[in-house]
Amino acid sequence: MNLLPLVLIFAALLYLDQYQQGLLSAEVSALREQARIYAGAIAETAVQETNNQPALNADLAQPLLYSLTEPTPNAQALIYGADGELIANSRVHPGAGGAIVTEPLSAPPPPGLFSRIISFIYDHLSGSVTGNQDESGVIGSGAGQDPNTLGWQPDARTVLQMTNAAQGKEAPPFVRRDPQGILLVTVAEPIEHGQQSVGTVLLTREASEVDAAVLAVRISILLLFALALALTVIVSFYLSRTIASPISRLAAAAQRMREGRAGAQTLPKAVTGRNDEIGTLARTLEGTSQALWSRMDAIEKFAADVAHEIKNPLSSIRSAVETLTRVEDPARASRLLAIVNQDVSRLDRLITDISDSSRLDSELSRSRYEIVDMARMLATLAEIHDATRKEGAPFMEVEAPAADLLVRGSETRLVQVLRNLIGNAISFSPAEGKIYLRGRLTGGLVELSVEDEGPGIPDGKLDSIFDRFYSERPQNEQFGSHSGLGLSISRQIVEAHQGRISAENRRDEEGHVIGARFVIRLPKAGE
Repeated sequence: MNLLPLVLIFAALLYLDQYQQGLLSAEVSALREQARIYAGAIAETAVQETNNQPALNADLAQPLLYSLTEPTPNAQALIYGADGELIANSRVHPGAGGAIVTEPLSAPPPPGLFSRIISFIYDHLSGSVTGNQDESGVIGSGAGQDPNTLGWQPDARTVLQMTNAAQGKEAPPFVRRDPQGILLVTVAEPIEHGQQSVGTVLLTREASEVDAAVLAVRISILLLFALALALTVIVSFYLSRTIASPISRLAAAAQRMREGRAGAQTLPKAVTGRNDEIGTLARTLEGTSQALWSRMDAIEKFAADVAHEIKNPLSSIRSAVETLTRVEDPARASRLLAIVNQDVSRLDRLITDISDSSRLDSELSRSRYEIVDMARMLATLAEIHDATRKEGAPFMEVEAPAADLLVRGSETRLVQVLRNLIGNAISFSPAEGKIYLRGRLTGGLVELSVEDEGPGIPDGKLDSIFDRFYSERPQNEQFGSHSGLGLSISRQIVEAHQGRISAENRRDEEGHVIGARFVIRLPKAGE
C-alpha cells in the first residue's frame, strides 16, 4: 500500500511523456501542413523566370507571406532563397507612406503563480522519482543543435542543409524552448517550381496549447498523487489502529506468558470482542493461555498429590525399619518385615500408575487412531473373565448389538479403560454377583456402560471418584492394593477420544441403591 504513490507517479510520468509527444507530433503535423500551403502559394505566385531560371521575387513574396500569416498572430514565417539569402519576413511589411513596419510577436501571457508552483513541484518530483531531470529544457531538436544558439529561428544555413539532405523527404522539425521558457516549434518546407527548389519556407509557432494541455495533465497527476498519498496515510493509520496495535498487544501478552507473568491476566475486551480474524486470534490465544495455566495448575496439584501419596508408604517403611532395629522378638520382626514388603509393593504400584498417567497425554497424541469394534471388545473381555474366573467371583453378561458400535481411537487404551471399570466393579461386587456390560447407539454416540451389584457410590462423590488418588475401597480389600489413579486415567483416556465418562447409582423401583453404573460416551466412527 505504501508503494501506491510511487507506482502512480511512475505510471503518470510514462503517460505524460507519451501524451506530450503526441501533442507535439500533432502540432508539428499541423504546422507542416500550414508550411506546405505557404510554399505552394508562393511557388505559384511569387516565382518568376530569369534567364530561363525560376527565382523568387521578393516584392511579390513579402506581401503574400504577410497575408498568409496574418490570421496566425503567434507565428512567424521566413522565406529563404536557394542561396540562403533572406527574401521575406512575415513580421515585416510596407506601412503608410512607404515606411517599413516590423511587427513584434505578441508577448505570451506570463504564467500564473499557480502554474509556476505546479511546474516547480512537478519538475522536482519528476527529477526525484526518475533521477533524470532535463536541465536544458529542450524537448527535441531535429538539427541536433544547442538550443541556446537557436533563438527564435534556427540558422538558415542549418535549414538549407537539412532540406537539401532530405531530398524529397520531410526535414525534421525544430522543437525547443527559448530563454523565457516559451515552447517553440519550427518546420522547414522547400518551395518547388517545376520540380526545382527555389527557396525554403521556415515557419515557427508558439506551442502554448501544448503547454496548457500538459499543465492540466500535471495538475491532474499531482492531485492524483496527493490523493494516493493521503489515502496511503489514512489506510496506514487505520491498519496501525486495527491490526498493528492489536497484534502488538497479542505479542506483549505472549511475552508475558513466556516470562510466566500472565497467569491471572486476560486480554482487553477491545481485542477479544472483535468479530474479525484479530478477535478470533485473540480469543484463541486467551483460551490457549487459560488452558496452559490450567494444565500447569493441574501439574502442580498432581506433583503435590504424588509427593503426598509417596510420602505415606515411605514414612511407614522408615518407621518399620527404625522399629525393626530395636525389636528382638522374631515374631514382631517378621510382622514389621511384612509391613515393609506391603508398603514397597504399594509404592511400586503407585509409581507404575503415576508413570502411566504422566506419559498418557504424549502417547495419545502420537497414537494412530483406528476403527475399533466396541461390541467385539466387550465380548472378548467377558470371555477372558469367564476363562479366568475364580470361585465366588461375579459373573459377567454382555448386552450389545453385533455391529455398528464402531469408534475411532486407540484400541489398547480403550481396553485399559474397560478393564479398569471391570476391575473396579469386581472389587465391589458381592460373591456370585453379576456385572453387566452394555452397549448401544444413541444420537450419533456409542454408549458403553459397566454395571455392578455392589453398595454403589457415596452421595456427593459421583464426580470426586475421578480425581487423582481418590480411593473408596471395600472393607475386605487389602490396604494399598490400588493407587487411586485408575478412574482418573480412564477419564483422561476417554476425554482424549473426545468422549465423556460419568458415574451414577443404580436404583430399584423403590429408590434403593442396587449398584453402581459407569457410562462411557464416544463419538461414532464417521460422525
